[in-house]
Amino acid sequence: MYKPRVSVVDASTGYLVTNLPAENVYELGFSPLGTFIITWQRPSKDGEGNAVKNLKVWRTIDDNAGAGGQRSVVGQFVQKSQTGWNLQYTSDEQYCARCVTNEIQFYQSGDLGTVWNKLRVEGVSDFAVAPGSDHSVAVFIPERKGQPAAVKVYKIPQFDTALSQKTFYKGDKVQFKWNDLGTSVIVLAQTEVDKTNKSYYGETNMYILSASGGFDSRIHLDKEGPIHDVAWSPNSKEFGVVYGYMPAKATIFNAKAVATHDFSLKPRNTILFSPHGRFVLVAGFGNLAGQMDIYDLEKDYNKVCTIEASNASVCEWSPDSRHVLTATTSPRLRVDNGVRLWHVGGGIMYNEDMTELYHVCWRPQSPTKHPLENPLDPIPTPHASAIDYLGRVKTPSKPAGAYRPPGARGTTTPLHFKREDEGGAAFVNNGISSTSGGINGFGKPRRREVPGAEAAEPNLPPGASAEGGVSLAGTGEGKDEANLSKAAMKNKKKREAKKAKEAEQKATALVAGEGEAVNGTGNHGVPGRSPERGHSRNRSHGENFRSRNQSQKRGQSEGPDGQRRDQSRRRNQSQRRDQSRKRDDGRATGPKINTRAANQSISDGNGVPANSKIPQGSKPAPGPSAVPAAPDLTVTSPGGGSPEEKRVRALLKKLRAIDDLKMRVAASEKLENTQLQKIQTEDGVRKELAKLGVQE
Repeated sequence: MYKPRVSVVDASTGYLVTNLPAENVYELGFSPLGTFIITWQRPSKDGEGNAVKNLKVWRTIDDNAGAGGQRSVVGQFVQKSQTGWNLQYTSDEQYCARCVTNEIQFYQSGDLGTVWNKLRVEGVSDFAVAPGSDHSVAVFIPERKGQPAAVKVYKIPQFDTALSQKTFYKGDKVQFKWNDLGTSVIVLAQTEVDKTNKSYYGETNMYILSASGGFDSRIHLDKEGPIHDVAWSPNSKEFGVVYGYMPAKATIFNAKAVATHDFSLKPRNTILFSPHGRFVLVAGFGNLAGQMDIYDLEKDYNKVCTIEASNASVCEWSPDSRHVLTATTSPRLRVDNGVRLWHVGGGIMYNEDMTELYHVCWRPQSPTKHPLENPLDPIPTPHASAIDYLGRVKTPSKPAGAYRPPGARGTTTPLHFKREDEGGAAFVNNGISSTSGGINGFGKPRRREVPGAEAAEPNLPPGASAEGGVSLAGTGEGKDEANLSKAAMKNKKKREAKKAKEAEQKATALVAGEGEAVNGTGNHGVPGRSPERGHSRNRSHGENFRSRNQSQKRGQSEGPDGQRRDQSRRRNQSQRRDQSRKRDDGRATGPKINTRAANQSISDGNGVPANSKIPQGSKPAPGPSAVPAAPDLTVTSPGGGSPEEKRVRALLKKLRAIDDLKMRVAASEKLENTQLQKIQTEDGVRKELAKLGVQE
């Protein structure tokens, strides 16, 4: 039986180095130089109820390991939370640190049994050790008891005084982004709830601090909305930010948080610098289309190419800055898993489709091992898999664009229907309430006012005209018939026929009502109701009205006791009236009568229709008003029938689905495993139909 384990393999040769004696490992990681491996297991308790030490540190190559793989750990700790589980090492692996309650504990990497030093900070919840030769650490203290949140930078091991600090509100949690030299850190602060009601995902703000304490500032962004991504350039002198409501804005800042270049507005949420710092990739993944724009920073931010990488969940630069890796992985997407390599010039170099791909990454290498001369020339020869992929990819057709109703086709699109990158108005979110809104937000739109333009028409309900009445625009009314198309003429005739039919029905109903009023064949135009019942109800209403007036007079003369008796009397009368209405409704309930037939057959008072011919010399038979008999209807359920019939219908439906899948296979469409398995059940379905006596 297979048991989950951790195996260490030499990436250069592919040989197995060792197996770690650790089971049920959920997280693992290497130290910066690869000397140590850190594993995290799910928290558990031993037989005595004590917590098991689930965070363990191993040497990657242990000279003291036994022949059977037995080895001892360098250190082990109890780590309950999976968030921030890993130890943080300095770049030279001299020290490592972990966060506990109200303090950061530092260890010498070779001796994890003894705490080397402690940074005591009340309420600390997160920290980040800086890369580079200068050993620094940044700590975060969230808001507490009305006090603002704070970020402080200390030099290791001089923990008496913070070298740099920044306090701010609206910070429940943060992300630290150190540059490669460890001289500056970007703090991305986020709140769980946006108190302005502009976002469901909280509010984000960004700050920058220098490790020496010479500079700290808030990074001001000129577009409203969330901060999607931020990344440092490898030169540690500039960084890029993608921010704002879609279409988002991408901006390059220098180390003093001064904007140096703005990219065009596009639906983007990712920014990545190449390892050499020459190129920058701005892309939109996740729920966006997956377009990647590559810019050359050395040639005045000239755009190199645009790559279509739909459904990509992984995107990484190669160590030589010449290629970009994209991949679709599980479990984010269960279909179209695979790996693709793209040249920086935009061409695809390699493609491999896989059934399930869980993770992919480049082998870490220093950029200094791959000097960057001219990455755009010459372009390498694509792999055979890339040529085959290009042959299978369908040529993108001309985009159809957004749907436009017939009345708006051929006209200029209003600005409030355009995106901001297409020349439309900027998105302004005044809150998530349905009563608020703007030009392209939610709620009732505000009338646009353009200086120097003519006054706009007043806001009218749909279909209304400014002069009053109903607008005929788009209906074809008022046009010359010679200018109408065949479809418009046909629709016009249908409308005229419908109007004539409604007028005929109204006239027939009016004649029927007059006949009933003259002959007394109903009450309020309803045939079959006794006139005496209507009179009796009118009499009862009159008596109730008189008794109500008398009871009110008695209540006024008798005082409070009389008022109570009057209230109980009114309740009894209302209950009796409700019961009387229910009995009348029960008597009136019956088969529905065709009102059109009833209107055409108007009774003359003797039960004989007025439009029927009576032979001469014969007398009409006396009797009550004739009521049409209810038709004998049999209602059958579409899903009814015997169990065998239901089974036959289900099998036929399954057979049609199999035929549809076979047609998709014939069209070279890629199906899922479950769909292919369904096609294989065709013979069994046909055999079962044959047993039921159905020939297909």
